[in-house]
Parts: sequence; C-alpha cells; structure tokens
Amino acid sequence: MNENKNPVIVTYLESYLVNADVLVVLEYMDGGSLAAVVRMKRMAVGHIATVCRECLQIMAFLHANQVILRDIKSDNILLGRDGSVKLANFGLCAVLSPEQSKWRLMVGTTCWMAPKVVRSEPYGPKADTWSLGIMGIEIAKGEAPYIRETRVRANYLIGTQGVLHLHKLRLPSGLRKFLGCCLQMDVDRRGSAKELLQHPFLQSAEPLLSLF
Repeated sequence: MNENKNPVIVTYLESYLVNADVLVVLEYMDGGSLAAVVRMKRMAVGHIATVCRECLQIMAFLHANQVILRDIKSDNILLGRDGSVKLANFGLCAVLSPEQSKWRLMVGTTCWMAPKVVRSEPYGPKADTWSLGIMGIEIAKGEAPYIRETRVRANYLIGTQGVLHLHKLRLPSGLRKFLGCCLQMDVDRRGSAKELLQHPFLQSAEPLLSLF
C-alpha cells in the first residue's frame, strides 16, 4: 500500500508490532465497507455503475504497476461520506515481473475467484476483472453466486461452468452487458480494467456524493 499511493487506495499511515500481532493504521473511511451497505439495501443501478467505475480505476492503476489484487469483493472496498470509494486490503495481492508474468496459486475468496484461479492454472490481471463481475452481482442481488454451496462444490461449479444464466438474474440490460464482459470464461474475450472503463454502462454512473 505504501508503494502504490493513489487517491483510490486507502492511505497507509503506520504499523506497529504488538507481541505477535501487527497493527496497521489506515485512513478513516466514515462510510464503512461496501459489504455493510449491500447487507442493508440494494443500490440503484447508477450507484452500482459508480462503484464499478471507481473499482476499475483502482484495478487499472495497479495492473499498470504489475499488481494483481486477487481478492476483490465488497468487504475490501471502503466508502467515505464524501463519496470516495477505496481499496483497503492488499493481503493477497501478487506482483508480476518479466520472469513471472502469470500466477497459478489458488488464492482469494472462493465465490469471487476466477475459473483459472480455482483450477490453479496460470492467470494474470483479468482474474481481478472476473472478481469485479462477481462483486457486481453481489451488489445487485445481495449475495455472490454459489455462496450457499460448500467450498468444494463452489470451486467445481466456478471452474467448470463459470456463472450460469446471467440473463436469469433479472438485471437491468446495461448492467447485465457490463457483467457479461467481466464474466467471460474465455480470458481473451474478458475485458481488461482499462477496456472496461470505456464500457457504455459506466455512463450511467451517479455523482460520487450521491452514494450517501
């Protein structure tokens, strides 16, 4: 976090070692986590577009710096009452290099992981794009696909089928098309963060201050 300072990333202030625990001090985000908002209410489509746009800006910045997040979900996105949307957790991120342009370690939170991640196949930054698509469903419907399955069953379904029947979730057309670009099983057809920032759905984004 200290090496990747950006307005869309929660500011790291200090850390302390207390006995065997590391205590990390971050900037205070008075709107709480996106997960808490999702549990309380369903967001309007324009607000979903706003959150997705801000998350894509985070992803595009980090991907350009060769960092894969590997744990994008509503718990790791914090909100400010000034309308700010920021990433708060770098615990599972990976750094790419010329020597290692792909990772294959299965890391993340099960229902948000991309198919190649759960299959332990080589993957790159577009694994984060998949996770953003799952988070979009989570925001719109209140929970991620397969969240009620066992971990083993969820891994199997994600790895073999991805997200089935996106059209049956009764999502608004623009959101459904955007999520469809995020949730392509074929990585070559899946949009990158930079590409998805140009998606027409984001034009429906509401002003940041309207999130609260």
